[in-house]
Amino acid sequence: MTAPFRFPRFFVTSPAPCPYLPGRQERKVFTELSGENADELNEALGRIGFRRSQSVAYRPSCVGCSACVSVRVVAGDFSMNATQRKLMRRHSDLDIRACKPWATDEQFRLLRRYLTARHPGGGMTAMDESDFADMVEHSPVTSWVIEYREPAVDGVPGKLVGACITDEQADGLSMVYSFFETDDDARPGLGNFIILDHIRRARASGLPHVYLGYWVQGSPRMAYKTRYRPLEVLGPTGWALLDDTPSAATAPA
Repeated sequence: MTAPFRFPRFFVTSPAPCPYLPGRQERKVFTELSGENADELNEALGRIGFRRSQSVAYRPSCVGCSACVSVRVVAGDFSMNATQRKLMRRHSDLDIRACKPWATDEQFRLLRRYLTARHPGGGMTAMDESDFADMVEHSPVTSWVIEYREPAVDGVPGKLVGACITDEQADGLSMVYSFFETDDDARPGLGNFIILDHIRRARASGLPHVYLGYWVQGSPRMAYKTRYRPLEVLGPTGWALLDDTPSAATAPA
């Protein structure tokens, strides 16, 4: 006999400066993910716009602002454009593996290089090895670290150039956090490649969606997410296709 499902308790954070829109304040509502129903709760909350961070599910709850919008790619209907096909061919030699969520020194060093290049003033720059291990390993749900490596040489694994912490859900893959080499001229566009690979993985597994987190209209850092169409956005009446293309959708990934 299974234990009865307990309705989660929700909490709200104190306001803090918004990392995406200058001059605004952000606030989050969150709840704990734990117990044997953690997977089901995470999936249910994901469908209404929550994201996972370790053993917590959260979503924005900002006063007077609703700029953060949950987005997901409709994997089965996605069709790559010429640029995306070229990118897939360029990185087709990478060794891609879904690994159990166990943190490694190599992953941490890659994360440090990524944060230094892309988010030098972000809150994650203060993470140490222990913090990173918590980020990867403290998952109460079905989770993987997808690793992207250079080809092996004489049986020796190649250099790690990308990684993504990914949750496997009944209705798709949720990309919790990805990081990759940003200054390797021989490997441009790794962030975009990782998203394309997740779309390919979802389709191969018969999963309908790839969750990309939040899109913030007006934030160049988040504009890259609108490159993957069809893209659904979560609004007051549920999920609906995004039918406009913001002019800012040229930020790198």
